[in-house]
Amino acid sequence: MNNIHPAVEIAEPKISRFLFSDTRFAWVWLLLRIYVGYQWISAGWEKATNAAWIGSGAGAAVKGFLAGTLANTAGPHPSVSGWYAYFVSHIALPHAVLFSYLVTFGELAVGIGLIVGAFTGIAAFFGILMNFNYILAGSISTNPLLLLIQLFLVLAWRNAGWIGLDRFALPALGVPWQKGTLFQKQERV
Repeated sequence: MNNIHPAVEIAEPKISRFLFSDTRFAWVWLLLRIYVGYQWISAGWEKATNAAWIGSGAGAAVKGFLAGTLANTAGPHPSVSGWYAYFVSHIALPHAVLFSYLVTFGELAVGIGLIVGAFTGIAAFFGILMNFNYILAGSISTNPLLLLIQLFLVLAWRNAGWIGLDRFALPALGVPWQKGTLFQKQERV
């Protein structure tokens, strides 16, 4: 009676396997990674070289951006929702200096991770997180496009970094459900 509801595995379509796990498609992911990574590095570097983000005036730019966000919560059709305005006013604004550094170095880290193909799925996930926050704050710009590309990079985590450091890092480190070669016990001869 243990098999009242046996597990059913639904086969993955061939196109899905090709896009998200076949290393032959890695060249396409490389081009998309470089594009998105360049966008993040450019944005992060611009912030890193600006005193309103890093250094003596850290937090000033974040306060200005968040003030604009809060201004977009008014009117009959606000572009920023009330719950996000609460987050901005009660968490982000009081810690503007911290957020200034997190955004700057987060953008640089995501960009570097995507370009070199190191922990591509994780880098893309954190890129999505930042893009969602920018969109929720009322800043559209390139955020929807970057978010969409990064969503596909997360889905393609197995092959998106194949032409990059993930080709070596993932087999060595493994994944939570499978130990990598660095963590497997070596048999003694």
